[in-house]
Amino acid sequence: MTAAAVARSKPQAAGAPKLRRRLACFVYEGVLLFGVVATAGFAYALVTQQRHALVGTRGLQAWLFIIIGAYFVWFWSQHGQTLAMRTWHIRVVTRRGSTLTPGRALMRYLLSWVWFLPALLTSHLAGLNAAGPVTFVLGAGVLGYAALTWLHPSRQYWHDIVCGTRLVEARTDDGSRS
Repeated sequence: MTAAAVARSKPQAAGAPKLRRRLACFVYEGVLLFGVVATAGFAYALVTQQRHALVGTRGLQAWLFIIIGAYFVWFWSQHGQTLAMRTWHIRVVTRRGSTLTPGRALMRYLLSWVWFLPALLTSHLAGLNAAGPVTFVLGAGVLGYAALTWLHPSRQYWHDIVCGTRLVEARTDDGSRS
């Protein structure tokens, strides 16, 4: 690869992508994670010889937490983008614009659970068990958390601010999206 080609492929430190695009990426990430979770769940069931979905759920949840974490940490620390982020031309970088270290990517993964934990805790404390009400509370929590970006001058998520990371437009030197 020539020096000019390398320079063209280097991302520019652009501003934060529009919230609508970040939320579309969030939804698409969920679609892609369905395959990761299904495969990991199948592997867990084979290894543990799980025969009933309600047996061993805590172990399965811990396993999926680790597998999903490995997915995000690997993609963020290797490429700065997951597959969904690449599709939506979004990249996660440090404040200085470099790729995340595995440690910083892990911290971002752990803190990103703030998207879900308040809503899940609310559902639990309210005694909600049915899929409809839990989905509603979870959706409201996610949208509420996303709306907090409007309070930050650079429109970043809380967990990105704490981790020293930021989401940027993934554009190359020639102006095209990567």
